Amino acid sequence: MMAIVLGAIVVVYLVICWFVYTAQRRIVFPAPTVGRTPAGNVELLRIEGGTLMLFRPPPARGPVVVYFHGNGEQIADSAWLADLFTRAGAGFAAIEYPGYGLARGLGEPSEKALFDAAERGIGHLVEHRGILRNEVVLAGQSLGTGVAMEMAARGHGVRVLLLCPFTSLADVGARIFPFLPVRLLLQDRFDSAARASNVNVPVLVVHGTDDELIPVDHGQKLAARLPRGRFLSVAGAHHNDLWLFDEVEAEAVPFVLGKHDDAP
Repeated sequence: MMAIVLGAIVVVYLVICWFVYTAQRRIVFPAPTVGRTPAGNVELLRIEGGTLMLFRPPPARGPVVVYFHGNGEQIADSAWLADLFTRAGAGFAAIEYPGYGLARGLGEPSEKALFDAAERGIGHLVEHRGILRNEVVLAGQSLGTGVAMEMAARGHGVRVLLLCPFTSLADVGARIFPFLPVRLLLQDRFDSAARASNVNVPVLVVHGTDDELIPVDHGQKLAARLPRGRFLSVAGAHHNDLWLFDEVEAEAVPFVLGKHDDAP
């Protein structure tokens, strides 16, 4: 009888593992299915290869923030940041992920697909919009920090702004599903910690102390691995409300403009 019970437990466990493995991309990429056109004075670019990008050029020669949003958002949710950075004198671009919002039907999201879209978007800015490579500033929030870190490791961007980042998606998954062999099952790893040593530009890591999804120690550990990393702890901030805290804008905007490049 005991053998039968144990066998049944093993079968159930394997079924759960199989379900998580097959459904993981729906879990990792809960893409909005209804696309919304970004509001405000921004241009929606359709780049060859199927990539969509929101764009507003800088008011004068200056940096352009290339932003990667979180896993449950779309570029329309980022449009307000164009106003924030334009007031400071910077341009703004937000690159959409395949399968998300207005890009639904233009491929399926995966780590490689997001990286490819990011490369196309940055390439378009440089090759067709007159943006110099030393004017590109990378920024990402949550899942988007994994994309920003990969682009920085490939040599893009002169500065990087990371909001509530993770060390790796495997670390996040192992915390949420401690009873599963997440590191064996995971297909899309977004291993930012492993890429950190290859990112030799200034990086500002911002993380809320009360982040309920990605604990603050992820941001602390990632900042410590970065050769030129700086960590900003935001007391009382959660995962999705960082921009509501005045110190985030007060630190992030000067950083984007290059005013903190020599800060420790």
